[in-house]
This record gives sequence, C-alpha cells and structure tokens, in this order.
Amino acid sequence: MAIDVRTRAQSMAGAPAPDRYKWVALSNTTLGVLLATLDASITLIAMPAIFRGIHLDPLTPANSFYLLWMILGFLVVSSVLIVSLGRLGDMYGRVRMYNLGFVIYTVASLLLTIDWMTGQSGALYLIVFRVVQGIGAAFLLANSAAIITDAFPAGQRGMALGINNIVGVSGMFVGLVLGGVLAPIDWRLVFLISVPVGLFGTVWAYLKLEERSKPHRAPVDWWGNVTFALGLILIMVSVTYGIRPYGASSTGWGSPRVIALLAVGVANLIAFAVIEGRVANPMFRLPLFRIRAFTFGTLSTFLSAIARGGLMFMLIIWLQGIWLPQHGVDYADTPLRAGIYMLPLTLGMLIAGPTSGYLSDRFGARPFATGGMLGSALSFVLLSLLPIDFPLPMFAGVLLLMGISMGLFASPNRAAVMNSLPPEDRGAGGGMNQTFQNSAQVLSVGIFFTLMILGLSSNLPHALASGLQAHGVSAATAHKVSAIPPVSILFAAFLGYNPVQHLVGGHVLSSLSPANHAALTGRSFFPHLISGPFSTGLHEAFGFAIVACLIAAAASLMRGAKYEHTEEQHAR
Repeated sequence: MAIDVRTRAQSMAGAPAPDRYKWVALSNTTLGVLLATLDASITLIAMPAIFRGIHLDPLTPANSFYLLWMILGFLVVSSVLIVSLGRLGDMYGRVRMYNLGFVIYTVASLLLTIDWMTGQSGALYLIVFRVVQGIGAAFLLANSAAIITDAFPAGQRGMALGINNIVGVSGMFVGLVLGGVLAPIDWRLVFLISVPVGLFGTVWAYLKLEERSKPHRAPVDWWGNVTFALGLILIMVSVTYGIRPYGASSTGWGSPRVIALLAVGVANLIAFAVIEGRVANPMFRLPLFRIRAFTFGTLSTFLSAIARGGLMFMLIIWLQGIWLPQHGVDYADTPLRAGIYMLPLTLGMLIAGPTSGYLSDRFGARPFATGGMLGSALSFVLLSLLPIDFPLPMFAGVLLLMGISMGLFASPNRAAVMNSLPPEDRGAGGGMNQTFQNSAQVLSVGIFFTLMILGLSSNLPHALASGLQAHGVSAATAHKVSAIPPVSILFAAFLGYNPVQHLVGGHVLSSLSPANHAALTGRSFFPHLISGPFSTGLHEAFGFAIVACLIAAAASLMRGAKYEHTEEQHAR
C-alpha cells in the first residue's frame, strides 16, 4: 500500500511513470559505470603528460612505486570495496549508496585537478585522491547492476544489463583515446572532464532515482569486511612487487616480501570464509555459491577478466613500442594513435553486447556466453599468428572479432548472474561478481607482464648490448644499459618514451657520431631490436589467455539452463 501511495504521489508531482522509470535508472547508472571504468584507463595514455606536469621521471627506479600505483591504485581499491558496499546497499538502500558514490567521485575528481605540488609529493597527492576517486567508483559499480535489476522485469534485464555492462567495459578503451586527446592540452583536463559530468549525474541521481529495493537493516560484519579487504589488498599489492625485479631476478615473485604478502593475503581470505559461515549477519552469504547459475557465472567472469585484463597493456606496448614507430609515428604521438587503433575492440563490444543481452532474455545466457568465450580464444589465437609488423586491416579485424566475442559473453553472463540472486542479496552478490572481475584484471596485469618479462629477459640483454656496440656505444656502457630490468623497457614503451634515448642518456648519445646518434634515437632501432624477444613474450601471454578463455567457456557451459530467482522461490 505504501508503495502504491508513493507511486500515485510521484505521478501527480510529474515524476516519471513506473514504466518510464526503468529507462531513467538504466541511463543514470550507465553514466555512472561509464565514468567509473573510463577513469580506470584514462590515466594510462596520459601518464607521460601527468609526470611531466609534476616534474617526476617515472622510469627512475626510486619512482616505480608511484608509476605502478597511479596505474593500479584505482583498480585495487574499487575491487576491494565493491562487495562491502554492495552489502551496505542491501542493508541501507542501494540508491542511497549509489548517490553517495557520485558525490565522492565528483569531489575527488575536482581535487585531482588542483595538485599544486611537484616531485614525489605531487605524485603521492595524486595517488591518494585517485584512491578516493576509486572509492566513489566502487559505490557506483557495487550498486548499479542491483538498481537496474530492481527496475526492470526479468524478461528485459539481459538487454538492460547488457547495455550497462558493455558501456562500462567499453569505457576502459574509450578512456585511452580521451586521455590521449586531453593530456597534450593540459594533464589536469584528464581529471577535470569528470567534474561537470559527475556533478550532472549526482543531481540527476538524487532527483530521479527511486529506492525500489527493501533494505534489511542488520549489524555490520566488521570482521568479515576487514579480513576480505585486507586479503585482497595484500594479494594485489604483491602483484605490484611481483613484476618488479628482485636481486638478480627479472621479477620479484620469489622475494620474501611477495611470498609473505601472498601468504598473509590468502590466510585472511580463508579467515573471511570461516567468519562468513559463522556470523549471524555475514557481509556475503556463502550459500549463494550453491546457486549453480551464480557460481559458474561468477567463475567465468573471473576467468574472462583474467584473459583480457592484461590485453590492453600488451596491445599498447605492441603499438607504441614497435608498430607505430616502425610506421613513421613519433614516440610522443604514439599514445593517442594507439588508443585510436584499438577502437575496433570497443566497436565490437558495442555491437554485440546489447544484442546478445536482448537475445539472452529469450534463450538464456549459456549459448551466447559460452560462444563468446570460444570466440575470444580464437581471437587470441589469431593475434598470436599475426606478425609483429602486422597489416593494419588484419589487426583491426581481429580486434573487432575480439570485441564481438567479449560482448557476446559479458552481457548475457552479467544478466544471468543477477537474475539468479534473491532480491535481498543483489547488492552483495552483484558486488562479488564485480569484485571477481576487477581483481582478476589486476592479477591479469601481473601475469601478462610476468610472462612478457620472462620472454624478454632471455634474449633482450644480449640483443641490446650488441646493438648499442654496433652503433658506437662503448662495451661498458652497452652492458650497463643491457642490465636494466626488462620491466623498465616495457614501461618506457608503454609510456610513449623513446626507450633507447631515455635509458642510454643524452650525455652518451651526444658523444656519438651524427649517424650513430640518429640511428639509435630514430624510429627503427628499438622496434627492430625488441621485435624478436617481444614476440616470444607475447606468444606466452596470449597462450595463457587462450587457456583461460577455454576454461571460462567450460565454466559457462556448466551454468545450466536458463534460471531466474522468482519471488515465489524467495517466499519459500
């Protein structure tokens, strides 16, 4: 009765009618998810401009901490908090938590534009408020899918969640282009652009979104929240140290620090599972994993994100470090061009996502999600078969296929997961699914970079030393440069620097003959030098992704027939 009275009052006041409200909910939450995912990647292409703006060299070993946390800090904090914030949405209102997220996100975006400091203090300021921005993004991501699920009938959720999810995933790639366009004008614009959009979204959300869920107040599961957050943080921090060199090793996975972080992180997650099985009001109800559609849908979410999470970094390095310089593009211009050349991936997702989501409402998620993962595996096979100096139309075609395959998987899978959840657990359950996706992306970056580093470390030092000596660099200097960890060379290529010019140094280059100087700092020396070792590492990384996609396809196939949790089941 209270809901009927409220609906009539809203209609008399001129608020959207119930049949129109679902589109208000979809459009606002899609804007929120787009901002959250776009800001996860917008700094990647803008990183050189940001570090130049604060007068800090990100490739100096002492500054690698700031570089890694500028890249991963946003993803880490949003991954850690999503389940907790989804649970708070179940308890205190999903719209209330979502609206608060818009406020936090917008304020943090504004504060990021007014960094007046330089050097390491300026970088630390940016990292801190990127973390705050990530907290706001976590509020948005944790509750958006549940708000849509509450607003749409079961027969339309695939289409609605498909649009929301695919726009969100596409935001990761749109952010690359947007960062490349804005950063050369002024690095602060990378953060400032989110302020008016965030302000508009905040006002719109507070005025138009309705609380369609039934909040169930309960005591906060503090021990569950703390152990879950601490476990994820420690594991993901270990990734940032694992891809850095340790002693004579090119990676740090064998270091005592990484082993300790992983061990304590896993111990906290085990403690979390024990706590959740015993407390009266758990942060996350482990019995939800008894729902077959939820369990295998979430598992396939994790595996698909593991496969694609590091793909963006590998493609950026491939384009910026090798292909674009070989085709006459200055290193300073490669970040924007790389973002543009990756747009077919976004186009494919935008084409396939909403369509497959709509069709999954009628035929179920299993055929589309499983087929999408098989298509993704085929796309990785085709990428691994491409020559390093590939024909651009062929590269674009493979990326388009990859985007279509990801879209076929993502939308039906998200809808199937949300449809399988009881209404009172949609926030926490949707948050757990999103957490598996975000944390898998961080782990994927660590895995892809590790495989690439191992591939480079076997051949690159000798090739670099001999190449430098062939162009007049002394043996001592050449061997010193060749001892630089491969991750530094990868980061140089990733940031759009000329790696040789940056790593050899101007004083050495200035002592060479004009011909040798021009050869070493030109657009062909480094790409030809790194092509062979890079190809080895790339094949290993893509081979891992193929296996992950095939396992994800098997998990998707095991989700069972179309399943929707109904109100009758909830009542029982």
